[in-house]
Amino acid sequence: MSDSVELEPREAMEFDVVIVGGGPSGLSAAIKLKQIDPEINVVVLEKGAEIGAHILSGAVVDPVGVDRLFPDWREEEGHPFTVPVKTDKFFVLGPAGKLPLPTSLMPKLMNNHGNYIVSVGNICRWLAGKAEEMGIEVFPGFAASELVLNDAGAVVGVATGDMGVQRDGTPGPNFERGVELHGKYVLIGEGARGSLAKELIAKFNLGENSDPQKFGLGFKELWEIDPAKHKEGTVVHTLGWPLDSNQDGGSFIYHLDNNQVYVGYVVALGYKNPYLSPFDTFQKFKTHTSVAPLLEGGKRISYGARAITQGGFQSVPKLSFPGGAIMGCSAGFVNVPRIKGTHNAMLSGILAAEHVAEALKAGREHDELSSYENAWRESDIGKDLKPVRNVKPLVTRFGTVIGTLISGAEMWCNTLLRNWSPLGTMKHQKADYEATEPADQHEPIHYDKPDGKLTFDKSSSVFLSNTNHEEDQPKHLKLLDPELQKNSEFMKFAGLSRYYCPVGVYEWVDDKGDAADEKDPNASYVINAQNCVHCKTCDIKDPNQNIKWVPPQGGEGPVYPNM
Repeated sequence: MSDSVELEPREAMEFDVVIVGGGPSGLSAAIKLKQIDPEINVVVLEKGAEIGAHILSGAVVDPVGVDRLFPDWREEEGHPFTVPVKTDKFFVLGPAGKLPLPTSLMPKLMNNHGNYIVSVGNICRWLAGKAEEMGIEVFPGFAASELVLNDAGAVVGVATGDMGVQRDGTPGPNFERGVELHGKYVLIGEGARGSLAKELIAKFNLGENSDPQKFGLGFKELWEIDPAKHKEGTVVHTLGWPLDSNQDGGSFIYHLDNNQVYVGYVVALGYKNPYLSPFDTFQKFKTHTSVAPLLEGGKRISYGARAITQGGFQSVPKLSFPGGAIMGCSAGFVNVPRIKGTHNAMLSGILAAEHVAEALKAGREHDELSSYENAWRESDIGKDLKPVRNVKPLVTRFGTVIGTLISGAEMWCNTLLRNWSPLGTMKHQKADYEATEPADQHEPIHYDKPDGKLTFDKSSSVFLSNTNHEEDQPKHLKLLDPELQKNSEFMKFAGLSRYYCPVGVYEWVDDKGDAADEKDPNASYVINAQNCVHCKTCDIKDPNQNIKWVPPQGGEGPVYPNM
């Protein structure tokens, strides 16, 4: 909003607990609070147009979190866990073939027996139905854009963004003021690189004693394939091609029901070459001789992209702050080698709820939930993350294939010796944006033109994500210093935002509107914010941290069905 425009104060609504994020952690926290004490007044805010709209994950889900909330869920009708894992396969890919890695030699924690192939968005829709039945107020389409602090500096609530603001920052004809939601405690579960979580970590120095968070950019497509090729319950993971051996990434192919498969790829964002395009890497993966036959003749139904946390145990920041706590992927609870985070997100929501309920029962409010911060490492979350804590550092240091083999042995060591390892706990040395090297140290990468059948361009992909943003509003992708962007991101790093963005938000163009060479002094920066699928990669990977992602108007962004 323009500083010159004076606005009326926001209206305020009072609750016991305000939860930001209608994902697995937020909904689990809300449900657990009501299970402990039905009189606790809880509200859940979700920036997506509906619960699940912005949720994107693999996903093979460990049901431990669901078991904790609803022990008898298997006897109920209407739950989304309908496809149990039947077959588990792992391969290392080369340009012309594949090498199987025997799952029998992998640590037991890597076993997918008892897990389910499922849409996490559908899990959240199911949980939201449960929450509403319990009297929890769930508000989709409301993006929490500001923290509300009291005079002592504690968080006492959040404010939703104003609606109907025009591009110049002035109120439009349909302007509506946001509201403040006040709570005795505020729980933040926005997902990876959440904007409020990022602000809290900086404001209260919550990352002081943890390593830099690491991220991957995950892609996912939903395909309908030939029934003769479909094998319900089959899980396939790969490492290697098309990334080089010194780059970190891998794929997943999950056969769900109705002749549908999830096909996806994750590229770790700590890569060095600014010319690398994670999107085109994913598209190239589908041309492999072991993948293309599965998809040929099929139909791509949906597409999406999202950053995921990869730092693990040593990158989790302090989780409590004056007035609340951080949960789920905002905290970084993804188990990277298992490629799972939903179970830990739910467990963290449950754990946070237990400590909030205890504080409320004692008559406390707006103080620090230190007991939650002290408890997570000894909880099932810590027990899940600690044995795999060195996998990511080893892969970063030695490359995907060799690093995976070493980390496999290291995980066995942790498993057999109760989390003791001769390597101790390895450190993440750099944030992902610091890993990017200048373009003059690398050669551009050639990617084949998409064929429109197996491989696709960014424009057709963003269309399938059902993304929509009102164009006449301030851009939610904030460029902090335009000159720095041109002199550094463009001139020094080849304009890498046009390569890393999975939906073509960022372009460097010449005076004819064509793609500009990084030596062009007249190049201009174009930000197509309406294409944004809220993956947060720009906020993570920009080498100068010169792009800031903030929530757009509530309800805008992608709408992912069955993803």
